[in-house]
Amino acid sequence: MPKKKRFYAIFAYICPSKMRRRSFLVLLLLFIVVVTSVFFFGKRCNRVVPDINVDSLFINLNDEIAAKRAKQADKVFTGLNKAGLNGVVLYAEQGQVVYEKAFGWRDLSKRQKDSLRVDDAFQLSSDSKMFTAEAIMLLKAEGKLDYDDDVRKYIPQLPYEGVTIRHLLNHRSGLPRYDALADKHWPDRKKPFSNEAMIKMLAEKKPDPYGTPDGSYFYNNINYALLATVVERASGQHFEDFMRERIFEPLGMSHSYIYSMRNDTLVSLYMPVDAHGHDLFKNGPLKTQNDYLNGVMGDKIMFSTVEDLWKFNQALDKHVLLPDSLQAEAFKPGSPEWKNDENYGFGWRMSKEHPSMYFHYGWWKGYRSAIIRDTHKNRFLAVLTNTTFNFPPDPLWDFICDTTVQLPEAELLEQ
Repeated sequence: MPKKKRFYAIFAYICPSKMRRRSFLVLLLLFIVVVTSVFFFGKRCNRVVPDINVDSLFINLNDEIAAKRAKQADKVFTGLNKAGLNGVVLYAEQGQVVYEKAFGWRDLSKRQKDSLRVDDAFQLSSDSKMFTAEAIMLLKAEGKLDYDDDVRKYIPQLPYEGVTIRHLLNHRSGLPRYDALADKHWPDRKKPFSNEAMIKMLAEKKPDPYGTPDGSYFYNNINYALLATVVERASGQHFEDFMRERIFEPLGMSHSYIYSMRNDTLVSLYMPVDAHGHDLFKNGPLKTQNDYLNGVMGDKIMFSTVEDLWKFNQALDKHVLLPDSLQAEAFKPGSPEWKNDENYGFGWRMSKEHPSMYFHYGWWKGYRSAIIRDTHKNRFLAVLTNTTFNFPPDPLWDFICDTTVQLPEAELLEQ
């Protein structure tokens, strides 16, 4: 952006009222007079006139605004912490982390409690779906699959016709729920229930579908569990390995991983993690035990940190994994109808009320989470918690939509 436009943009931001503009112009005039006097006086006396870095004024202004925004964030999340939120929060705006803080404990069942850290990994629950969708999109970019391929091209055992990869991505498959099927027919809850076991059970039991393919939107975990299997069969790699090698490592997401039970014959009592999930009861929190359904990947069971999620958000903005023309598919409405004014793309939710925002919520076995990205105001918010405390979404949305304090656009600060 030209320097002249840079100045006017920041001037308008600093001085929205006429009175403030007059005061600012008076101060600016005095500043010019002083600098000019120093310059000529220094020149006449053969003294060296110091350089004045005008850009540093803008950077200092940016730091001051960021501090105000961080104060707003702390007020919101300290309040939620007092109400019961136990977790980690990261907020970024205009390409910089403005606020990052941990609230509460890793294991609430211990007498000697260990404080949470900002680099602790939490289960993302359903927020894992955006990463599963990204894996599918990577394979599409490589020509290893097409969105309109019949799923049976990769999973021929599936006893349902006409379901495409796109239907799975957009939750329009009409397929039955796998968790209800497993609860009814899996004989031993001490043994992990895997993606392959799910497919085998579908082929054997042939439960009635909820609807017809592409008939309507119906959010269902089976869609993304099947997508994880499509990733494996199209790539020739285990889902855990593909995600690590193709997404986590290239983006420097060093604390992120897929929890896999592929080598387990029995379900462990607890998952081997630092930040344990907790169920909340009237008589206190109880550490959530591991579950046989945690053997199913793709719809959940990814662990990550707020900082790793921030890295992923930056990669989306900068088109690191995919070119913009392909990445944009994730943020297109997948259904003609908008249920409750919301729609679903490839692993991301969207709403009519906030057309430039994309988000997802997660809940599963002792963890809750929320991820919101605003592509118009260049804002990002990640909230990861390790209890079943149902933190209200309204304070999150009120905060991220608040325009009383805004950082200048990133391009205004380019050197």
